[in-house]
Amino acid sequence: MLVVGGGPGGSTAATLLCKQGLRVVQLEKDRHPRFHIGESLLPANLPILDALGVMDKVRALGVLKLGADFPSQDGNYQTFHFRRSLGSTPPHAFQVKREEFDQMLFEHARASGVDARENVKVEKVDLGGVGQVVAHAKDAAGAALTIRAKYLVDASGRDTLLGNALKLKRKNDAHQSAAIFAHFTGVEARPGDDAGNISIYNFEHGWCWFIPLREGVMSIGCVCRPEYLKQRRGRNEEFLLATLASMPDAQRRMQQARIVSDVRVTGNYSYTCERMHGPGWVMVGDAWAFVDPVFSSGVYLAMHSGKQAAALVGAILEQPAREAALQAAFEKRIRRGVRVFSWFIYRFNSPVMRHLFAHPGNQWQLEQGVISMLAGDVFDNPLVMRKLKLFKFVYACYGVRDLRRWLGELLERRRQAKVAFSGGNTPVDPA
Repeated sequence: MLVVGGGPGGSTAATLLCKQGLRVVQLEKDRHPRFHIGESLLPANLPILDALGVMDKVRALGVLKLGADFPSQDGNYQTFHFRRSLGSTPPHAFQVKREEFDQMLFEHARASGVDARENVKVEKVDLGGVGQVVAHAKDAAGAALTIRAKYLVDASGRDTLLGNALKLKRKNDAHQSAAIFAHFTGVEARPGDDAGNISIYNFEHGWCWFIPLREGVMSIGCVCRPEYLKQRRGRNEEFLLATLASMPDAQRRMQQARIVSDVRVTGNYSYTCERMHGPGWVMVGDAWAFVDPVFSSGVYLAMHSGKQAAALVGAILEQPAREAALQAAFEKRIRRGVRVFSWFIYRFNSPVMRHLFAHPGNQWQLEQGVISMLAGDVFDNPLVMRKLKLFKFVYACYGVRDLRRWLGELLERRRQAKVAFSGGNTPVDPA
């Protein structure tokens, strides 16, 4: 088996394939540790971490996260606690530094028997079907490597190896965003049990996260419309601080704050590949689609699809004639979860969604349904799916009640998409 990519999705798939008794080679183009965005895990991650056998390691790396909080109308904040979810997801999760988390998963894959190699970049793959995969790669010294495998799991992230090679990648004109972020110390923590929660703030051009990490570090970032980020002049640090100053609730927590990392900028341009699989291969995580970093849903989706891909490949090797049917079932499942997250993400900064989160109510268990979604319960729970459909109906009703505002929001999203796809979608310069 060949797994391309050393992130959470790739390491999950590689480890679980190895646990099936298969010989697995995993190739990562960079060397761990390497910085990555997406530090707030979901409760639904925890059963996967249990299956991998790394829960004790995650506890040592992470900060306990019991929920997510949003500003309320009284100037305080409203916490959505995971313990109130409708499904069987755990009542907590963890916040982690991704460079530590990703390295731990990669090294655990190696310790589990995976032939996990770093600084090896796959440049070309010949796909001939089950048992006929040939990858051509180079190591850090430039030496050529040829690897023959029965199956390929593409977990190459936003590099999307096969998406680019097979020309499958399609930008999503419904949602474009960019992000600017850094690590701080001296940021005021929430009191008591809420100290490890993720905090979310909205501002005119987007939204902001506060993610508590170990040793008093706070990850703070702003997800913005690309055209807003392009207005910055001078240093990225000054632009980030000015953006945070536009959110009084966030600014109050930063009176003693100090930046302790580089200020990074990234263009988070959403995309989906037209196909998720083919004869002898399957994509997982961002290799297939990238939506947005809300609540680090991408980390969960990568690990979930990595777990499902390992089961898929094992089943295909036992029954090669059923490959197409098994892949179709895999795709249906993954698309279902991505659709749920995407609906919320695309509307997350809308006036209607801001109102609903600022005025939560649990009539018909709608609040609990949303909490279940925030926990990552987006695949198998019929009750949660019914509550989320009802929430969409309520969202539409609020939109109709305030039709002018709703239409303004819709037209603005379309205008942003038009700007992005008429030459304004050049990736943001991180310098």
